Order: sequence, then structure tokens, then C-alpha cells
Amino acid sequence: MSLRILIADDEPQVRDALQKIIQRHGGWAVCGEAVDGVQAVEKAAELKPDLILLDISMPNLDGLSALPRIREQCPRAGVVILTLHESLDMARVSSAAGALGYVAKSLASTELIPVMESVEAALTLPRE
Repeated sequence: MSLRILIADDEPQVRDALQKIIQRHGGWAVCGEAVDGVQAVEKAAELKPDLILLDISMPNLDGLSALPRIREQCPRAGVVILTLHESLDMARVSSAAGALGYVAKSLASTELIPVMESVEAALTLPRE
């Protein structure tokens, strides 16, 4: 079974780049895209992805505000925060909000796949 991924980012170029990174990994498939936080919540509820790549800075509803709503709609999905901010404090806030991973966009080409693999492994562990 392939890992189904929702990409939520307001920049089309970023979504395209993420698609290309994901395509390098066999067994993963992008099941949808969202252009803002409101659409990310809606798509998560509709598509029930396994993993969501969620940008922090988006219009209408930012990623950190969307995250609890997404967790409500899709509690079994793993969420990886994407951001321009390389900040340990922001990583802690993201984790406290329920994200399982945090990747700075500037490092996505090298760090995104390992982080996603780690989240995928965590998703396959038995849950209580």
C-alpha cells in the first residue's frame, strides 16, 4: 500500500518541487493539493491522507492554526510542517501542536524524504 500525501502550500512552485521530491520515492503518491489552510482542512477531511505536508505561512488560515482542525478531521495522519523559518522554537511549537516533523524549505531537497520516512515509520507502529 502506498503512502498517500496531501501537499498544502500557497506557492505553486513549491508544490511542484515537493511533487518532484516525492516522486523520487517509490511507494508514495500525492493524493491532493491545497493552496491555503482552509482548503488543507477540507482536503484532509475529504481525502483522509496518510501524511500531510503543511506550510506554516498560508493565506486565509495559517498552517499552525489549521493543524488542530486537521488533527480533528484526520487524527491518524502524520503532519510534517514546512516553513521558511529555521527556528528551534517554531519546531517546538509545531511539535506541541501535533506535527510529527518539521522541515525548513531551504533544506527540503535533502531533509524532506528522511523526515517523511521517519513519520511513515511512526505511522506504522501499533497505536494504543
